[in-house]
Amino acid sequence: MTLQKLVAIAAFCLPVFTVAAQAPKAPDNWFTRDMSKDNVQGTSSDEALKMLKEKGREGKTVIVAVIDSGVDYMHEDLKDVMWTNPGEIAGNGKDDDGNGYIDDVHGWNFLGGKDGKNIDHEALELTREYVRLNKRFKDTDPKNLYGPAKDEYKYYEDIKAAFESELKDVKSQKEQTEGFFAQLDAAIAAVKAESGKTVITNEDIAAAKKSAKTDVQASATLLERVFGRGMTLEGIEDQKKEANDYFESQLKYNLNPDYNPRGIVGDNPEDLTSRIYGNNDYRGPDASHGTHVAGIIAAKRDNGVGINGIAPNVRIMSVRCVPDGDERDKDVANAIYYAVNNGASIINMSFGKGYSPQKAYVDAAMQYAAAHDVLLVHAAGNDSENNDSDPNFPNDEFASTVKGQFKKGKNVTTWLEIGALSWKPAEKRVAPFSNYGKKNVDLFSPGVDLNSTVPDNKYASFSGTSMAAPAAAGVAAILRSYYPGLSAVQVKDIMMESVTKSDDQIIKPGTKDEKVAFSSLSVTGGVVNTTNAVALAEKTKGKKVKKAFWRDAAQKVKVAMP
Repeated sequence: MTLQKLVAIAAFCLPVFTVAAQAPKAPDNWFTRDMSKDNVQGTSSDEALKMLKEKGREGKTVIVAVIDSGVDYMHEDLKDVMWTNPGEIAGNGKDDDGNGYIDDVHGWNFLGGKDGKNIDHEALELTREYVRLNKRFKDTDPKNLYGPAKDEYKYYEDIKAAFESELKDVKSQKEQTEGFFAQLDAAIAAVKAESGKTVITNEDIAAAKKSAKTDVQASATLLERVFGRGMTLEGIEDQKKEANDYFESQLKYNLNPDYNPRGIVGDNPEDLTSRIYGNNDYRGPDASHGTHVAGIIAAKRDNGVGINGIAPNVRIMSVRCVPDGDERDKDVANAIYYAVNNGASIINMSFGKGYSPQKAYVDAAMQYAAAHDVLLVHAAGNDSENNDSDPNFPNDEFASTVKGQFKKGKNVTTWLEIGALSWKPAEKRVAPFSNYGKKNVDLFSPGVDLNSTVPDNKYASFSGTSMAAPAAAGVAAILRSYYPGLSAVQVKDIMMESVTKSDDQIIKPGTKDEKVAFSSLSVTGGVVNTTNAVALAEKTKGKKVKKAFWRDAAQKVKVAMP
C-alpha cells in the first residue's frame, strides 16, 4: 500500500461505507504482453520478439544506463545482463582505462566518498534552495534591491512560501496518520475484547457490528471501512512502519534545512567543473528502485527464474546519483556524461523534481548525449499534474540561465517523456498518479503493478512513471538491438509514430471521475507498441550517427559549459 493511499484512508471518516470487493490482481508479466493476444495493453514486446525470430533477425548487444539509486548487480535475474567495463580490471584499485574512475566495473556512484561511505538520504531541492536563498535574503528589505537581485528576491519569496507550505502539509499528514493508527489500534482492541479472541477475523468484525455496545459497533464499522479500502489486519504493522519511515525521511532529511550529507562525497557541489568524484559502489545503501527499473528493461528472459524483462541483448550499466530525496543537478549531468562516454546508447532516468537551479548544466549534458546518438528516456512524474504547466525536471527544454530563472529554448532531439499506463481497462487505463501533458509527455507505457527484481534475489510489484520509463526504454533497446542502423532520433520517431492511439474517455489523473480523451494527455495520444514499432523499423532506412567515444572524460569531453 502506498503512503498516499494510506493518508487517504486516514482522512476517510464518513459514517457510511460499503465494503469493497477484493481488488483484482495484475496479470503476470503484463508489461511484456499484447492486447490482441492477451487482452491486456502491455508493450507487446513478447509478440515482437517472436516476429523478429521468425524473420531470422539477430540482435546486437546494446548498453542501457540506469541512472538511479543503484542496481543489485548480483541479482539472479540481472547478473548475466550487467555491463562490464572492458577496460577495467576488477579490484586492483587502479584506473586501468584512464577514464578517471577507479574500478568502475559495472558503473559508477556519484553519491559516495573515497572511504566507501555513501549518501542514502538527501534534502529536497526545494529545501536546498530555501537554505541557499535564506542565507542571502533573510532580514533583507526588498526596497533596497534592484535589477537581478530584486528578481531573485521574488524567487526567494516563492521558494520560502513553497517550503513552509510543504513542511506544514507533511506535519499535518503525520499528525493525521498517527491519530488514525491510534484510533485503529483502539478499534481492534475493542473488537478483540468483544470476541474474546487475541486474533480476530472478518467474521468477528461482522459480529461486533451487531453488539449492543455502541462503542464496539463503531469500532467494527471503522475496521470494516478501512479493510474494505485495501488495508489488512496482517499488514497493519507493516503499514504503520511504512508511514513512520516516510515521515521520518521527510522531516529528518528531505525537509530539514539543517541536514546536508554532501560532506560524505567530499566535493564542492557548487563546483560544476569537478567531474571525478564518488566511488564504485554502484549498488549503494538502497538499490530497490534502481534494481526494479533494471529488471523491467532487461531481466534475463526465459531463464526459469523470476520474470522476463522486455529486451534481450542488453547490458545494464548502473550509474548511481539518485538518493532518498532529490538528486543534485551536478550529479545528474555527470552521470549522463559517464554513461555516454562509456558506450550507453540508451539512458533511463526514472527520477524528477520540481526545481532545478543548475538546469543549464544538465542541459549541456543532454545536448552532449544527443550529439553522441544516445536516447534519453525520462519518467513524467507521479503528481497527477500537467507537465505543460507544472515543471518537472529534468526536461528537454534548454535553459538559458541558471538559479531557477531561465527562458525556454530548443528541445533535446533524443528525449522521450513517459506517462504511466495501468493494466486496467477502459476509463481506468491511465494511472491515477501519472503526470501528463499534450506538449511535454510523449507517450504512455505500462507503469502500474509491475512485478520486477529487487535486491537480494527478490521480486516485488511497484507502480510509478518510474516503471513506465524503463518499459519504454526496453522497447527502445529492442529497436536499437535489432535495427542498429537506426539513429536515436529515428528510434524516438518510430516509437512515437507507432503508438496504439485512442480517443476513449478516461478518468483524468488526480480526479475522482472527471473524464477526458486519452488522446489529450500526450503528444502522440497513444501507448507504446513494440510490434508496431518493429513493423515500422523494417521499412525505415537507417541514418546511424557515427559516434566517437573516448575514455578520458575529465580532460577530453568538449561541451559548452553553463
